[in-house]
Amino acid sequence: MARMAKRAYDRDEQEEPRLVVAENAKEQDGRAARGGVPDLDRLIHERMRLGIVSALAVNEALSFNELKKLLDTTDGNVSVHASRLEEAGYITSYKYFEGRIPKTEYRLTEAGRAALDRYLDHMEALIRATRGR
Repeated sequence: MARMAKRAYDRDEQEEPRLVVAENAKEQDGRAARGGVPDLDRLIHERMRLGIVSALAVNEALSFNELKKLLDTTDGNVSVHASRLEEAGYITSYKYFEGRIPKTEYRLTEAGRAALDRYLDHMEALIRATRGR
């Protein structure tokens, strides 16, 4: 019984650092607004979405099937992640028919390119800081 009480106490102690992390995140947002290092863009940081944005950064446009093949993933993955990026305004999609076959083409928006540039700048800063430069 004492062991169970101890575990509950440990969980309570573990909750507190999460609050501190949340407070630190607010402080980091303030630092970013004052010219400090911004937080990583969580939307782009996800592996599949980073792949989509990166592929579109070096190609004017890619079709749904081209992205699927390039990223070696499923229809569902491309669809879900592309939708999230489109909702954020990072990419646009253009749907059309080629004969009777529906096609979807994606392009990176200016906002998406700016978000990727900020993300890459942040990653480069992390790499430099980690290597002590």
